[in-house]
Amino acid sequence: MSPTLPPVRTRLTDLAEQAGVSTATVSRVLNGKHGVSAQARQAVLAALDVLGYERPEKLRTRSAGLVGLVVPELANPVFPAFAQVIESMLTERGYTPLLCTQSPGGTTEDQYVEMLLEHAVAGIVFVSGLHADTSASKDRYHRLRSRGMPIVLVNGFAEGVDAPFVSTDDAAALDLAFRHLVSLGHRNIGLAIGPDRFVPAARKRQEFAANLERHLGVTKPDGHVVSTLFTVEGGQAAALELIESGHTAIVCGSDLMALGAIRAARSRGLEVPTDLSVVGFDDSPLIAFTDPPLTTVRQPVLAMGHAAVSALVAEINGTPASRIELKFHPELIVRGSTGAAPGARTDLSAIATPVLR
Repeated sequence: MSPTLPPVRTRLTDLAEQAGVSTATVSRVLNGKHGVSAQARQAVLAALDVLGYERPEKLRTRSAGLVGLVVPELANPVFPAFAQVIESMLTERGYTPLLCTQSPGGTTEDQYVEMLLEHAVAGIVFVSGLHADTSASKDRYHRLRSRGMPIVLVNGFAEGVDAPFVSTDDAAALDLAFRHLVSLGHRNIGLAIGPDRFVPAARKRQEFAANLERHLGVTKPDGHVVSTLFTVEGGQAAALELIESGHTAIVCGSDLMALGAIRAARSRGLEVPTDLSVVGFDDSPLIAFTDPPLTTVRQPVLAMGHAAVSALVAEINGTPASRIELKFHPELIVRGSTGAAPGARTDLSAIATPVLR
């Protein structure tokens, strides 16, 4: 049940402050009058939702259709971030998103797809789904396309699937992290990454090997890479192995793995970043408030979500989107988990100016 509305003047003032517009604009939106930009109207509607007010009947838009959004488990905060962005953008386009989240032993991706088909969805967005697993069959996506179902696949290119692909440039992400650590004087750099069967992990591993040879003259990455799970525990296990083999810096395949690497360092009595530098990947919400604040490579979630929704809506409207994989450039966010290598001088000229947060 929605809360009781306070006096109109107070409500208008609160909504105007939340939306960043005038009370006159709020009034025009609530009364369905013209002369208000789409951006201002959306801000007022968002303010109504945030402050817990029920939208007036005249402002409740009829859904243009249902759209499925399939994401992995929500333990990794980057997936809720993707879900929130994509859901918001679908809503702005008039669609009603149906969020399907997976968990170990729970509903599978295929079971969710069957449910979505039963609900006659207009399209489906898959984020880091089975399309990213090279060991999984791609027949499920071929069947969807043969039925004319518009789909968009995020983070994981699958050769031969007739769909738009939206991905973070994993090679660029690894390159940013590696160059940053080299600039800090590190020469013993390790990689803690997920299973190779996942496309993003394989791409990062390949770029890591290229960077080892390019910057450090190491032609064989064996001994510098540990494949494990994309979890805190996986990161901890990988980091313990890399620490034991003398590495002073670790690039991780996710922020959760990086937090595990920090835990591993502390279990060995090491300080981060004095004794060990750690770089994550994702820039998940709240990661700036860890101890120490995590240096990481940020996925451009907002831009990727916008591209995914735009491609899907185009497909739904009968305008095929490009089948060339759209790769979005990530951003290095330097915080407190990286520092100069023990006993090394920092050569700041070896890296482009990072973004400090």
